[in-house]
Amino acid sequence: MTKRNTQQRRRAIIDLLNGSGEVSVEALAEQFSTSEVTIRKDLAALESNGLLLRRYGGAVLVPQELMSDPIEKVSVRKQSIAKAAAQLIRDHNRIILDSGSSTTSALLPELSHKQGLVVMTNSLSIANALRELENEPTILMTGGTWDPKSEGFQGQLAEQILRSYNFDQFFIGADGLDLERGTTTFNELYSLSRVMADVAREVIVMAESDKIGRKIHNLELPWSAIKVLVTDDGIDAKDKQKIEQQGVQVICASA
Repeated sequence: MTKRNTQQRRRAIIDLLNGSGEVSVEALAEQFSTSEVTIRKDLAALESNGLLLRRYGGAVLVPQELMSDPIEKVSVRKQSIAKAAAQLIRDHNRIILDSGSSTTSALLPELSHKQGLVVMTNSLSIANALRELENEPTILMTGGTWDPKSEGFQGQLAEQILRSYNFDQFFIGADGLDLERGTTTFNELYSLSRVMADVAREVIVMAESDKIGRKIHNLELPWSAIKVLVTDDGIDAKDKQKIEQQGVQVICASA
């Protein structure tokens, strides 16, 4: 299936959705003479762009209450960060995506343009989203003990599996950015993130500028472990300079 045909099919799906308010995977697969797997990938891509909401067996229009200005602004900001972060990824890279961050999740649609990726994650939702990508990256799961708070696998088994591999890049979000110490988190289970950082050649933090200065008590990663911070252009110039003085490259994505 060519990229052009894929785009045409997805535009047609939106037209059908606008006309009826809902669509089913089975009916779309029959109408476009393609597999249900392909249709699910279409719906996943359209959902990531805010064009629909997936439901069991199909999709529906986005409810009006989910299209308010505050949510739209956050969405655009996170998408701009994700696009900037994706530019750091080369074809055939081996990367890690951490669970528990909507900012890192925004990176998923951008991965569809990369070929030959190997992606490790401790998140079931991220693994499922990766499975929907048309470029079909190789997916690795850490295993371990399920933690409902972080919505990811944690524990010694997960750490042991991670230490069996080497990765090019590790992408992680942050609850807060302490200008002196590094990334901070509400989650008490942050040892796995440190192992992820240990087994990756580069650590890339993806965080919105309003996270800067939030000194949460748990230090997740020190600045010495971080190579790049991808944030938005709302960052204060003095804060940017302080972070760069820690030896971290700061990329400011424009929304």
